[in-house]
Amino acid sequence: YQRRVRVLSSSSKRAREELRRVKEEVELNNKRIKQNNRLPYLVANIGEILDMGDDDEDDEELEVGRKKKKNTKSAVIKTTSRQTIFLPVIGLVDAEELKPDDLVGVNRDTYLVLDKLPEEYDSRVKAMEVDEKPTEKYIFFFF
Repeated sequence: YQRRVRVLSSSSKRAREELRRVKEEVELNNKRIKQNNRLPYLVANIGEILDMGDDDEDDEELEVGRKKKKNTKSAVIKTTSRQTIFLPVIGLVDAEELKPDDLVGVNRDTYLVLDKLPEEYDSRVKAMEVDEKPTEKYIFFFF
């Protein structure tokens, strides 16, 4: 009986220590999210949402022997600075909420999507986007 009490006591101490460690890690990660989620954003448009769950090696084995597909989504974004960037991990916004041509705020360094912006976020951003390369050529003659 005494041995069983010691084993349970030891197990309880380990569980409390693990809980404390996990809480510290969650707190640290929340600080990092707040730090990276500050303005100003770099404004970007979603170009395309890609489903990357087709690889057989990425399947996760369930305890009953069946396989569960990992449903990982990635995105291609177009920034207002005319960059097109592939994001293997979208960021803090759920991929189901995003569709092509949505306006999003991304981190300036990592380009992770931090927030979905309303369509009327800034009309100047829409006006300054370059959809296509102009085909007109101008030649000036100076006399």
